[in-house]
Amino acid sequence: MRLQEQVAIITGVSHAGQVGFALAAAFGREGAKLAISSRSSDRVHSRAEELQAAGAQAIGVAADLTTEKGASTLVEETVSRYGRVDILVNLAGGLTKYGPSHELTLADWESELNNNLRSTFLCSRAVWPVMQKQGRGSILNFSTAGGVMGASANMLAYNCAKAGVDALTRTLAKEGKSMGIRVNSLGPGLIVTQSNLESMKPGEQELQNKWVSKEQIIEAAIFLVSSASDGVTGALLPVQGRGV
Repeated sequence: MRLQEQVAIITGVSHAGQVGFALAAAFGREGAKLAISSRSSDRVHSRAEELQAAGAQAIGVAADLTTEKGASTLVEETVSRYGRVDILVNLAGGLTKYGPSHELTLADWESELNNNLRSTFLCSRAVWPVMQKQGRGSILNFSTAGGVMGASANMLAYNCAKAGVDALTRTLAKEGKSMGIRVNSLGPGLIVTQSNLESMKPGEQELQNKWVSKEQIIEAAIFLVSSASDGVTGALLPVQGRGV
């Protein structure tokens, strides 16, 4: 087991068919002790129960991670339960504001940056003293494939938020190197999830060539948080389809 006895926080675990839950389930199979989080108390505790039923040690923490209190609560409850935090996966966020940039309201802008960038900063800051005291830890952020150069139209706030995540990753990696804290980022392309398939309706060839599976994301994530990548920090790893 590649994550045996490692304590992992994974944010953004809400719906069973999405990447967050698939990642948590995979970490559990690899031996990790889990703390998962989302805003919805009902959903996060349901997901924790499903993970427990599959044999994983897991707790669910309902928290608004765009607030200092929410991020602190998540880390504090994890430490209270397990005594340490070895891994933080900042997955909360996602694209919710799509459309012409001139139609983007200030509220839309702030919401997208808060959900994607602010939550990543607050959770990383909250877990930092724990990992520093331990002398080791791994933080994995979620960006987007292609980074700034791959930015698509009609996603201004999301693209800016993810550019901020990339800058945060590189900066924290430099700060954490002497403390044994590794910070990396994974940039997925279009992921095969039920909600994405229903909303975007890709053709068969597009699906095969341009989309990535949850399993591909999982394998890349496990590599970046496990001992297999002990010499890797500050990396922005794209996971894209074969035809990209």
